[in-house]
Amino acid sequence: MIKSEDLGDWRRTHLLKDLNEDLIGKEIQIMGWVSSIRHQGGIVFIILRDRDGLIQVTCKENSNKKVFNSLIKIRPFSCLAVKGELVRETKAPKGIELVPKEIKVLALAKKQPPFPLYSKKLHNLDQRLDLRAVDLRRPIIQAIFRIRKVALESFREFLRDKGYMEINTPKIIATATEGGANLFPILYYDKEAFLIQSPQLYKEQLVMAFDKVYEIASAFRAEKSKTLSHLSEFLSVDVEEAFVDYKDIMKVCEELTYSTLLKVKEKCKEELDYLGVNLNYIQYPYPRLSYNEIVKELENLGHPLNWGEDLSSSHLDILGKRYNYFYFIYDWPSQIKPFYIKSKRRNSRICESFDLMFGSLEIASGGTRLNSKNQLIRKLKERGLKPKSFEYHIKIFDYGMPPHAGFGLGFERYLMVLTGVNNIREVTFFPRDQFRLIP
Repeated sequence: MIKSEDLGDWRRTHLLKDLNEDLIGKEIQIMGWVSSIRHQGGIVFIILRDRDGLIQVTCKENSNKKVFNSLIKIRPFSCLAVKGELVRETKAPKGIELVPKEIKVLALAKKQPPFPLYSKKLHNLDQRLDLRAVDLRRPIIQAIFRIRKVALESFREFLRDKGYMEINTPKIIATATEGGANLFPILYYDKEAFLIQSPQLYKEQLVMAFDKVYEIASAFRAEKSKTLSHLSEFLSVDVEEAFVDYKDIMKVCEELTYSTLLKVKEKCKEELDYLGVNLNYIQYPYPRLSYNEIVKELENLGHPLNWGEDLSSSHLDILGKRYNYFYFIYDWPSQIKPFYIKSKRRNSRICESFDLMFGSLEIASGGTRLNSKNQLIRKLKERGLKPKSFEYHIKIFDYGMPPHAGFGLGFERYLMVLTGVNNIREVTFFPRDQFRLIP
């Protein structure tokens, strides 16, 4: 019976993606998981995979009987370390294979996954999420998360190069940031507190000290929405800047998302090809449509929207069929945007706000913020909110709150665009929604 062994002093010398003909004849140590085993006469063939690649390991019984006898007893998905010599083999993947001199079974698989690990189909999502750590080993899922890695790095690189400071704001708060009811209450010692919906008010305060700030962190919303694009915990990209308005920050949002798209196209060609995603058709600059223009367009299409109402899912579906790319909707009615958004000076019914859309999907939302204490208090009262609950924020306005603007972007939704998947849970390591709290 094969038993698992300790790692000991063995260390991986190469990732499988880095193996090439330059290493032929050299002894190497590799580690990974057995994806398939084939026993043919006195030869055993194993395909070993790690996070980025694969290699064929071939052992002949008459060359190394000890290793041969061990390999034929190993089950697929076991974790294996192999020390051996890389040789040329035209029939093997990449034209090379590893002839093992010694192996270590680091973890013997006792079960087989209840779903195919190497299928390109995304099916049985709930079943896969129950074994998410195993599901994440699938090549198609790995491609998604390699794109995620590049996109996240690109976001930070872009904002850093533009002079924004990365910040960290509290995730436990005393009152609602957005003024809504979609809050997760928690017991904070002897007080009621909430998980943060948005770092909005904190990032507004921080522009007083640092001018340009951003945060990439989790946010929480208790939305009972069983949709393909909602999560209870999501990664929010928040940007705020002093001495600008919504048109300036809209441009930042546009440049950030498009430059990251270009970086993904450059660095993730293999992953995009594997996923069958083509990003070449996306327009730049993004089209800009006012809320009034959207209302007129929907009316012309026979799906009227009363002015002042938010877009329903049916309206969004119609727009999604006409605009299958990034576009902005700007100058929204004040009554349907958050209390901290500034209304236009000449028409208070309209506010200086925008949403970044992709088809029917809202990717980001932003605008010019209020920097007047009196206007902020009035807006809070108009929304039925108690200014006293926001005193910690309101009092800061006595010390010279500058004009400022910003936006918040749902990173997972943006990632859905880059990867072409239609379920937000596929681009989240361990998704949380109304029905899933584990793993």
